[in-house]
Amino acid sequence: MGNLPHVKTCCRKDLGPKTKGFIVFLALASLVGCQGLSPGSPSNQQTASIGDLQLSSTQLGFGKVVVGGSNTLTVTATNTGATAVTITSARSSTSEFLLSAPTLPLTVPAGQVANLSIVFTPFAPNNVTGTIALSNNASDPSLMVSLSGTGIAAGQLIPTPSSINFGAVLLGGTQTQSMTLTNTGGSNITISEATVSGAGFQLSGLNLPITLNSGQSTTAVVAFSPQSNGAQTGSISLTTSPSMSAPQVRLQAANFKHGSFAARGTSASSDTVSISLSGSGTTAGQLSIVPASLGFPNVKVGTNQSQSVTVSNLGGSSVAVTQASITGSGFSWSGVSLPLTLAAGQSTTFKVSFDPQVAGTATGSIALSSDASNSTLSLPLSGTALAPGSLTVNPTSVAFGSLQVGSSQSHSAVLTNSGGTSVTISQASVTGTGFGLSGLALPATLAAGQSTNLTVMFQPKSAASLSASITITSNAPNPTLTIPLSGTGTSPGVLKANPTSLSFGSVQVGNSTQLSQVVTNAGSSNVTISQYTVAGSGFGISGFTTPLTLTPGQSYTFVVTYAPQSAGTATGNVSITSNASNPNLAVSLAGSGTAAGQLAVSPTTLNFSNVVVGTSASQSATLSASGSSITVTADNFSGSEFSLSGVSFPLTIQAGNSASFTLTFTPQTTGTASSTLTFASNATNAPVVQSLSGTGTAPPVHTVVLSWAASTSSNVSSYNVYRGTTSGGPYTEIGSVPEPTTTYTDSSVTDGHTYYYVTTTVNSSNQESSYSNQATAVTPAP
Repeated sequence: MGNLPHVKTCCRKDLGPKTKGFIVFLALASLVGCQGLSPGSPSNQQTASIGDLQLSSTQLGFGKVVVGGSNTLTVTATNTGATAVTITSARSSTSEFLLSAPTLPLTVPAGQVANLSIVFTPFAPNNVTGTIALSNNASDPSLMVSLSGTGIAAGQLIPTPSSINFGAVLLGGTQTQSMTLTNTGGSNITISEATVSGAGFQLSGLNLPITLNSGQSTTAVVAFSPQSNGAQTGSISLTTSPSMSAPQVRLQAANFKHGSFAARGTSASSDTVSISLSGSGTTAGQLSIVPASLGFPNVKVGTNQSQSVTVSNLGGSSVAVTQASITGSGFSWSGVSLPLTLAAGQSTTFKVSFDPQVAGTATGSIALSSDASNSTLSLPLSGTALAPGSLTVNPTSVAFGSLQVGSSQSHSAVLTNSGGTSVTISQASVTGTGFGLSGLALPATLAAGQSTNLTVMFQPKSAASLSASITITSNAPNPTLTIPLSGTGTSPGVLKANPTSLSFGSVQVGNSTQLSQVVTNAGSSNVTISQYTVAGSGFGISGFTTPLTLTPGQSYTFVVTYAPQSAGTATGNVSITSNASNPNLAVSLAGSGTAAGQLAVSPTTLNFSNVVVGTSASQSATLSASGSSITVTADNFSGSEFSLSGVSFPLTIQAGNSASFTLTFTPQTTGTASSTLTFASNATNAPVVQSLSGTGTAPPVHTVVLSWAASTSSNVSSYNVYRGTTSGGPYTEIGSVPEPTTTYTDSSVTDGHTYYYVTTTVNSSNQESSYSNQATAVTPAP
């Protein structure tokens, strides 16, 4: 027997992307002997009939196989001989090609086949060639299979960039970056899943699953939309797996026994590629200015005053101040140059000055333009420039108008230092009779803007126009200030009433009547009415406002109202109090309250009985007023066959009086007719209704029968009948009768009329005679 195969093992650490950290044990077999006949055995191998083993292919190409994976191909061995053939061992020229099945030794009976599985497991990216020699007892004891294959690196996904930092992004905004994913390996890979973690991060542009060939790239977009301030982190996890047409097998272990081995494989697992994300949320830059406004009070003309202003960036991102403009007379600024960039939280200070050239109030502003969220920031400016001390008076003159002799009146005047320095008043004097001055203690010093009051008095001694002046002496630039005074002394006013009394007559209770009253100042000086009162039940005043001043000759009109609350006579007066020579003026008032008016119709029901259709019948009725006078404004019938006459509306009926009227019934058809007559008025019982009725009857039928003596002429053939409505004609022919008839009936007469008739004879030649004597007929009235 030969020596048994000696098995050696070695370790290999595959650092490829698909087997990172995984140790693959490979069996390396060195065949140091082979199974065969023992030395010295009979040479029966030379028998005439031996097995003959034929292979289906002596060359196998495994193509491309990922390093760490494997590919298995099959060769068919056919025993074409007459005896069985035993394959005792398989020797490979390289451990990357191995016989994986069946287990050796293997006996193939004559005429049978055996399938031999050869596996290619590349250890590194490379072109690999080799052979497997099959030892057997056939006619060709060492069959050889040539092998080739290419090991390729496993697919590997590389992101570019491998991490993304968005930096600072404004809250509410979004920033995006592109990311390229490249398969740098030798085999296809499939990105099956993408997971994004971290608030505010998003991934778009990947339509998963996506397969990348070796060297192929795809692009995705990563976005960051911060939701809060501060640093934020996240990541993108991409799940990848090999994409191959045949399963990949990694050899976990291999054992050779008697020239054969057994191998166990697993499918390739997925991998995860992670891309770290970072960014920070920040607020927009926002400018703040302190103070919010600047005031420069009381700056003397020709001097200068400055104040500091601080501008700060309160936002989360830097702000570029690009422009500043200042408006307003006398204002300027300094201490900063533009453009100016303020980082978040940074401040800068500059100065604003007010240098007035004229007295008065000045306003202006400084406007800062920037890229902050408040792109325009305004600082209001104001200042007051003071001129040298200057004395003014208000009012500049005092006019007292007309004032009664013996009375007095006072007016106040205000002295003001309107300048910027103090003023001392040393003297004040009054010229002119009837005027005086008080309330000013001298000397008096007024600081800038300070005022003091003085009182000017007027007390005329005679009825005349008077004038005077007050002279104020001071150390102001206007050292002498003059205040003109004027007034007129007048004799006392006289108040007169027109009329001197008011009589309201009768007024119904619940109603009211107004009368105008005029008061006139008949004197030569003003009269001031200070008060009025009204006495008497039901009397009142409107349109009178006190105090009221009437100039000489001026009149004033007000309204006195009488609204009695009960029936009876009422008296009262209006009392007017004034400063006239007749200080108490009275106007007497009188009126009478009457009870509420009532309207009555008589009779309340009126029946016309029978009236022939087409004719009329009339009856009388009356309207009566009680309590007070009543005004009847209109009448209204519910039917068209009745009418009213004898009065016209509106109609006023004094209390206790009556008004007669006529009602007429004119039936248009036969039968009973009824109607209601309604009277509208201002009576408390309005409206008043009267019921009317009557019956229309058919008119009687009247005829006139005529007869005459026969004509004695033998040639008369007929008679013609004529009728007229006036005695002596003219006449109209109404009929003809043949001779010897001497009668005729006229049925077309109307009731209540008088008719006149004549006849003529007509001979056979149709000749007509003259009219006969006239006959008269009167039809009765209906």
